Amino acid sequence: MLWWTLGLPSLKTGFLKWKPDYDSAASEYGKAAVAFKNAKQFEQAKDACLKEAVAHENNRALFHAAKAYEQAGMMLKEMQKLPEAVQLIEKASMMYLENGTPDTAAMALERAGKLIENVDPEKAVQLYQQTANVFENEERLRQAVELLGKASRLLVRGRRFDEAAISIQKEKNIYKEIENYPTCYKKTIAQVLVHLHRNDYVAAERCVRESYSIPGFNGSEDCAALEQLLEGYDQQDQDQVAEVCNSPLFKYMDNDYAKLGLSLVVPGGGVKKKAAAPPQAKPEGTAAPAAEEEEDEYAGGLC
Repeated sequence: MLWWTLGLPSLKTGFLKWKPDYDSAASEYGKAAVAFKNAKQFEQAKDACLKEAVAHENNRALFHAAKAYEQAGMMLKEMQKLPEAVQLIEKASMMYLENGTPDTAAMALERAGKLIENVDPEKAVQLYQQTANVFENEERLRQAVELLGKASRLLVRGRRFDEAAISIQKEKNIYKEIENYPTCYKKTIAQVLVHLHRNDYVAAERCVRESYSIPGFNGSEDCAALEQLLEGYDQQDQDQVAEVCNSPLFKYMDNDYAKLGLSLVVPGGGVKKKAAAPPQAKPEGTAAPAAEEEEDEYAGGLC
């Protein structure tokens, strides 16, 4: 018997059998999928999973249908068809939500994000943000902020700084809500670096000023370093900026933010402003040469 006909006897109806037996059909297709997967025949395994999913849907077994769609997605992953795999896993996550199992939906979305991260970072950001929303709706804030952090780092890596600034602010708000203040300090550093790479000194300064309301920030080494960084940036002192960004406090941040610090260049070419040297007194009785007192009007040539 060909594999795709395995479930057909269960789906046939007759005089004494008015309804197809979708449950048995799903079971047969599920067994076929496992056999094909073990034989590394992933195309056939994917097709069997899809038939299993449809049978479960017809039987109104949403959770099991979602599982089958997710398994079909994983077969596509083995075939290196990642965008198609993500589509099926997203479909599975929507069914998990409809079934009332948001935790499983969130885990599926996160799995999809990991699959596509190196191929399509923009899609991965979207998936991580969706996952964070699901966790946040379930008041699982620690899981939500972890996924937001992944999205923020991908946005920074892609130099999408406007979106990154918004994403980091969301992270910071959640960390404040769960009273994880030291991490708020680190997120403030990340925010400032992002704003400076956006050439928005005003936003960076405002970010530090607003953070004074976070318990313990004022007086922390993070606060002192940021004040020194902003001073150097404002004074166009590349040496001072580089010194701060090369400090352990900055260098041992998440790699994407550490790179932002190391690549930060102040405007105006980074030339340190120097105070004008005071005029030196001349010895008494020494007259300045006439050539120094009066500028030669032709010194630059006739033109």
